Amino acid sequence: MAKARAIVKRLKAVKNIRKITRTMELIATARFKKAMDRASEAAAYTKKISELVADLSQANLEFHHPLLEKHESEQNAVLLILTSNRGLCGGYNSGVLKASLKRYQDLQAAGLNVHLEVSGKRGISFLKFQNIAASETYTHFEDRPTFEEVDQLASRFITDYIEGKIDRLDVAYTEFVSSSRQQTVVQSLLPIGALGSSAETSETAQKYDYEFLPSAQEILEEIVPTAFKARLFKCFLDAAVSEQIARMVAMKGATENANDMVGSLSAQYNRARQSQITSEILEIIGGAAALE
Repeated sequence: MAKARAIVKRLKAVKNIRKITRTMELIATARFKKAMDRASEAAAYTKKISELVADLSQANLEFHHPLLEKHESEQNAVLLILTSNRGLCGGYNSGVLKASLKRYQDLQAAGLNVHLEVSGKRGISFLKFQNIAASETYTHFEDRPTFEEVDQLASRFITDYIEGKIDRLDVAYTEFVSSSRQQTVVQSLLPIGALGSSAETSETAQKYDYEFLPSAQEILEEIVPTAFKARLFKCFLDAAVSEQIARMVAMKGATENANDMVGSLSAQYNRARQSQITSEILEIIGGAAALE
């Protein structure tokens, strides 16, 4: 009887967990669809403006924007790491943190002074565990990052780069390629000329000759910072949608495992109950035989 009761208790706990994982899967699915719509809307704009800036950076122009120019010597670098505030999303955070740690070590080995900035409680906890100090931490970027929030961060990076306080900016995040494919990447966003070598800009892309009106200087002063802000914003959007996909897959797997456990525990309970009933029948028969 005690064994059957233990199985019933465990079966009830597994069913409760299954309800939670199923609910989290549905929530992640709803958030994923919204996040994917935002990422898809921003992808085309970001790609085109990045290609435009890459073409301009390679053109023979008399005017050069500071964000397009690489500093003569690289001494100070910033590594921005985008992780999640919540767990239960499979290997989403571990992949980003592993790639970030490798880039951090590579930059240090190259003699650079690296400042880490981390978004997400998971990344903050990881750095504390590794005894690595972070210059800045952010926890307000949820599954719906706004452009206004990212714009404040991007404006500070632009100012610091132009003033020479930083010489390069790398961002570690999970890039959203499709609903079935996400990949951990570490991309260099500053100097912005590095965008010209990214996967988004094909080496065989058609080149254009531009005519500027009113002037190249005024247009570049506007379009170059905008391109950087759009690219950084897309990093946050990609990270958000990739997090929801990872959580959706993880919770779906957990729900399926819970279903398997429910079936296994139900079979164990039925066998235990059958054995108990058989034992009780044998006891009744034995008692009746003893009275004859």
